[in-house]
Amino acid sequence: MGFVLHDHQTTLKSRATLTGTGVHSGNSVTVHFLPADADTGVVFQLSNGSEAREFRALVSEVGATDLCTMLGDPAGEHIATVEHLMATVFGLGIDNVVIEIDGCEVPILDGSAMAFVEAIDQAGIDKLPVKRRYIRVVKPVRIENGASWAEFRPYDGTRFEIEIDFESPAIGRQLFASDMNADIFRRDIARARTFGFMKDVERLWAAGYALGSSLENSLVIGDDNRVINIGGLRYPNEFVRHKTMDAMGDLALAGARFIGCFRSYRGGHRLNAAALRRLLSDRSAFEIVETTRRERGRTVEKSAVYAPVYAPWMI
Repeated sequence: MGFVLHDHQTTLKSRATLTGTGVHSGNSVTVHFLPADADTGVVFQLSNGSEAREFRALVSEVGATDLCTMLGDPAGEHIATVEHLMATVFGLGIDNVVIEIDGCEVPILDGSAMAFVEAIDQAGIDKLPVKRRYIRVVKPVRIENGASWAEFRPYDGTRFEIEIDFESPAIGRQLFASDMNADIFRRDIARARTFGFMKDVERLWAAGYALGSSLENSLVIGDDNRVINIGGLRYPNEFVRHKTMDAMGDLALAGARFIGCFRSYRGGHRLNAAALRRLLSDRSAFEIVETTRRERGRTVEKSAVYAPVYAPWMI
């Protein structure tokens, strides 16, 4: 049958709430997920005291990519570590949601996306009577930084091919390559945890990072190059699966879902954001499409008349 697009935008059926600790700040934070109208996109509302500040989940709002993806001003109001939550929104196919948060960092929870998946499952997903628009990649776009690179390529589906290469024998060279949908995200990506090295802890603490990190929310590689977490890995290649989750979360900041293949080697938040900016800055590299009719069970897409109002190139 080939690749079938989902016709309509989605939101949540009801409200859901999560409370946890920020992995870098170490502060407790509560997040509320609220249903939203069509063409709202993903909107964070930061409530610090009497006033609320709004951040749209767009690459144009990204203020920093050091160790996490941050929306807003690193020296002022911001929301950090949005990538796991955004990966869940992308992975489960949520187009519109308002996320109320009472702190400057999304909670790390167990270091994976499973708690976000469970919260959205609790709320339920509702179909809206408005067509979903997609960003379809129509020509290759590539960015390089030393030995690292990332690229978008045309593809009849949504696919990720993520490769990492670490000197540590606990990780080494790993590849995850797969088309992506909600079932694959739940099964193959959502449980993969963030990771780090014990040798970096003191340096990160001194810089004000990883203040909330622990073995309860991070995979930790010890000085002997072994994973020190009791229970070990959840997947044999959990490290690259988590990097795939990070890439999904970063590319969810496109302002619309994409049809194409994203590939990267030794990538990270900064390279993901740079590749997305490069794609969206070249209007000859993509087009906006929506579903129109079905032929023999397959959805046929066409160019949309207008782009999403929340898309970064419309701001």
